[in-house]
Amino acid sequence: MKLTRREFMQVTGAGAAGIAFSGLALDLVPVCAHAQMLKLKYAKETTTICPYCAVGCGAIVHTSLKGDGRVINIEGDPEHVISRGSLCSKGAALAQLTENHMRLTDPLYRAPGADRWQKVSWEWALERIAERVQQTRDANFDAKNRAGQAVNRTTAIASVGSAALDNEECWIYQALLRSLGLVYVEHQARI
Repeated sequence: MKLTRREFMQVTGAGAAGIAFSGLALDLVPVCAHAQMLKLKYAKETTTICPYCAVGCGAIVHTSLKGDGRVINIEGDPEHVISRGSLCSKGAALAQLTENHMRLTDPLYRAPGADRWQKVSWEWALERIAERVQQTRDANFDAKNRAGQAVNRTTAIASVGSAALDNEECWIYQALLRSLGLVYVEHQARI
């Protein structure tokens, strides 16, 4: 049997199509459909605000109720007045704030003149920060201004807040800073 190239392609195509369609609609056995269990069925739903920029898009966070409290899913909040359920690429990746295996979990310290960071304990780091804040505040605290008015402030310390804080955390943080007498309190979303 002698076939031309065109005839070979036609026979091969027809055979492949016949094999592909041979299994369609020939099996008359009833099929049972099974619904899959949603992974969100036993999850706690919490609304929050995306921390990345000053827009304030709404998000719904689903956390596991199995005792570990891990984030299972994050999606846009369709009832949120600003974003109406949509999130940008950064907002859609919110789960990485908590569920990222590359996230640092220990404080790092680099001594003056050193070229490397070293892991330190939380107790050591917090104590060191508190000591330095106290020393700077005490050395530069102004109880009164030039006119003799009580001001109770320090201009030697400034703070730039993080967009990763929600409104309640920002309020607590600012209350702490104002109680220390800080004047220069800023937020990255305003800069």
